[in-house]
Amino acid sequence: MTNNDILRRIRFTFDFNDSKMIEIFGSAELEVTREQVSNWLKKDDDSDFVKIRDIELATFLNGLINVKRGKKEGPQVEPEKRLTNNMVFMKLRIALNLKAEDIIDILKLVEFDVSKHELSSFFRKPDNKHYRECKDQILRNFLQGIQLDIRPESAE
Repeated sequence: MTNNDILRRIRFTFDFNDSKMIEIFGSAELEVTREQVSNWLKKDDDSDFVKIRDIELATFLNGLINVKRGKKEGPQVEPEKRLTNNMVFMKLRIALNLKAEDIIDILKLVEFDVSKHELSSFFRKPDNKHYRECKDQILRNFLQGIQLDIRPESAE
């Protein structure tokens, strides 16, 4: 999945307007314009389309955590320069305050079965022997499951 796909899906799922998107970036201390947000959300074949970089998406996800869970005391967490599906999955899990059982239930909404043990492997450090890379299919199913959970009418 591309960073732009992830951003588009999150925006649709939570029904964020441009102002809310700008606010989320701002809560992680990144000033963005309406035009930037608009260009990141455009379809890939649009002439104004701009790829969102890893550091910008990481900042947005950090902002989403701040907005959904409240900002921590002290300095803002530094956004990652290189983002993986595992990191995106982890940040969404934190933002939505999801436990393993919640994620398993969300994935069941899209008929995707995963065990608790399998799920925990995505949230381990990369150097852990039980770490497993989160493939696009898993992240896509998770994002679709969140969408169905939050906006069930979007399935029609």
